[in-house]
Amino acid sequence: MNVSEALAILKDAGYKYTDKREVILNYFANEDRYRTAKDLLTHMEPSFEGISFDTIYRNLHLFDQLGILESTELAGEKHYQMRCMHHHHHHFICKVCGVTKEIQSCPMEDLSDELKHFMIDDHKFEIYGRCPACIS
Repeated sequence: MNVSEALAILKDAGYKYTDKREVILNYFANEDRYRTAKDLLTHMEPSFEGISFDTIYRNLHLFDQLGILESTELAGEKHYQMRCMHHHHHHFICKVCGVTKEIQSCPMEDLSDELKHFMIDDHKFEIYGRCPACIS
């Protein structure tokens, strides 16, 4: 997802455009990894003096609920990244730096027989470890 698509989702859902929201969206659009609320706060503080964690968390929660961001939990803390929209895939996520790598195969294909009498609404598959840069 890009910033224009995200802003359109916000507008369609009845939410206002704000400078802070655009900065948040640009931050995640330019990151190729999962980031924390603290990372975002550190990024925004120089431009928005006095910005609070409450403002950060409220917007992260909204963007997650609207499907603009996706979230995962690493080391007991929620991390976010811009939602991938263009094709179905899953992720390897580095537990050290948060970098992601797309995984094209989907384990749901192997589970269809086991779940044939169940109605599946959605699924999420993530693999956690360390990326090559964090192994060294």
